[in-house]
Amino acid sequence: MEDLFQQLKRHEGLRLKPYRDTVGKMTVGYGRNLEDRGISEQEAELMLMNDVLHFQSRLSQYSWFLVMNETRQGVIINMAYNLGMGGLLSFKRMIAALGDRNYTLAACEMVDSLWAKQVGNRAAELAEQMRLGWRIPF
Repeated sequence: MEDLFQQLKRHEGLRLKPYRDTVGKMTVGYGRNLEDRGISEQEAELMLMNDVLHFQSRLSQYSWFLVMNETRQGVIINMAYNLGMGGLLSFKRMIAALGDRNYTLAACEMVDSLWAKQVGNRAAELAEQMRLGWRIPF
């Protein structure tokens, strides 16, 4: 089976970003046809876990992130996942409030944003978790 894997890797090549194959199908990896095959739930879970770990690692360089409890860190990871790092870091007033450990003000800055209007209940839930410092059963 290992020979088959190596042959497929050689024949298909590795592309880490989605692309259109020779017949126009959206493809990724070693020729995975996303349009016809998609991904499994297990693969989606693995991708989610890898993305969360990626953002956690990136955010760990900020002192305001490191001093927060796990729930508040989760809020920020959730926002980074949704907005990307650039989008998250554009929340200058929220980040300043986090640096001051003023989590109530940070929560206010979260809901007073275009992002909050775009994502609705997600922003309200995350802001409340930021304010309280614990997960709310929704």
